[in-house]
Amino acid sequence: MTRATYGYGTARPARSNFLSKFASYKPGIGSMTIEPIGSPGAVPLKEIVANEVANEAADLINRHQRMSVRELAMKFEKGLNTATWLSDEVKWRQVALLEREVLLKKLRDVLESLKFRVGGKNKDEIEKSISMVETLAVQLCQREGELLQQKEQVKKLATSLKLASEDAKRIVEEERSDARVEIENAREAMKRVQEAFEENDKLSRRVDNQDAEELKLELQEARRIKMLHHPSKVMDMEFEIQVLRKRLEEKSTDSIQLKKELEFLRRLKEDEECSFEMEGLEILGSSLHIKSHNNTAPDITNCSVQWYRLHPSGGKREIISGATRPIYSPDPYDVGRILEADIRSTDGISRVSTTGPIDPAPGLVAHIEALVRKPETVFNVIVLDINGENYPSSSLHALNIGRLRIKLCKGKSILAKEFYSSTMQVCGVRGGGDAATLSLFWGVRKGLSFVLAFESTRERNAAIMLARRFAVDCNIMLVGPGDPTPEWSQ
Repeated sequence: MTRATYGYGTARPARSNFLSKFASYKPGIGSMTIEPIGSPGAVPLKEIVANEVANEAADLINRHQRMSVRELAMKFEKGLNTATWLSDEVKWRQVALLEREVLLKKLRDVLESLKFRVGGKNKDEIEKSISMVETLAVQLCQREGELLQQKEQVKKLATSLKLASEDAKRIVEEERSDARVEIENAREAMKRVQEAFEENDKLSRRVDNQDAEELKLELQEARRIKMLHHPSKVMDMEFEIQVLRKRLEEKSTDSIQLKKELEFLRRLKEDEECSFEMEGLEILGSSLHIKSHNNTAPDITNCSVQWYRLHPSGGKREIISGATRPIYSPDPYDVGRILEADIRSTDGISRVSTTGPIDPAPGLVAHIEALVRKPETVFNVIVLDINGENYPSSSLHALNIGRLRIKLCKGKSILAKEFYSSTMQVCGVRGGGDAATLSLFWGVRKGLSFVLAFESTRERNAAIMLARRFAVDCNIMLVGPGDPTPEWSQ
């Protein structure tokens, strides 16, 4: 039986071949071995972490415009998981390094024991192997230091990512709470709007039902009136009303004439010379004419005339600026006042006056009260004069009298539009013959005025009274040129 020895025997060649191969042995990570530091195939853990962080940062920069808070939190959680995984990998590598260090130490002890038992060429190979093991141990120590540094960096990265993840979660919770509050506010607002809409709907239905009931009652009343009054009877009543109006005018004329004759007789008794007299109905909508009383009186066309108004109870006479002709059409401002006229001739100054205050037009006040309920009333007019010059066109214009302003337009073109102010003037045309009863003077502002003709005397007086009524609501009193303006409207 042959016994194996550690001398220069037959076992040496196998040992020599093994040691020659050991010098080129390179441990790796996959096979639980370690490669040399200078090997190009090894990637440091620090670079792996840096690349991962750089990729995450680039991705966040590219998507920061469209990334929500929830996605940001998910990204931080993903980074935290990656850092945890890298930390675990560092721990595994550290454990592997410790195991390799123990193995290398055992291998060095074995080689040291073999070094004293062999000699010659094999001894040199064993010494080379021992130096290689020592080199590997040194490299292992360096790698261990690097792993410790990487471990610290990974811990810092994991801590920062954990803090960022907590901040992201906190932001998510805050956003969720704010969103809940906004949702609740929106629900409350929607609920209030829905309640208001339902209440408005109920109110409108109630109003519609009420209007329908009122219309039904009016329709029934109209049918009853229609049944009671035959159209022929209505026509007869209209004719009777017209006849009564004519008779009333005649009686009023006779009464005024009698008053004038009594006044004339009184003046004759007082030995006053009375060369002129005033004719016409003393009512709003009529015209007053000054005529010579006899053939010996001067011609009225060669005399200068000036009209005045005064209160029936007495007081200062107010001059009517611009009323310097023998014909004058009373203005709504003259209702309830006495009108007088001074006639200057070669024989001296004569004075004529109305027998009493000017009476209002029948039914005009009720008509104005009906128009006041409307926000705006439109009158068809013809422009006669602009800034004192005749206007050649005779086409119809629209005069809109509203609660806050007056507007004169023709189709879509606007000639004037002005809010009520203390500089605005509205009155009847003072003079100008029989057409004065249909004409209105509108002083828009300084440098712009119009003379407008209406379709009827009733519309002319209604326009004046309606404009003054709306102006009074704006604390403004509309008067004519030269008329006194109350202090409260200045």
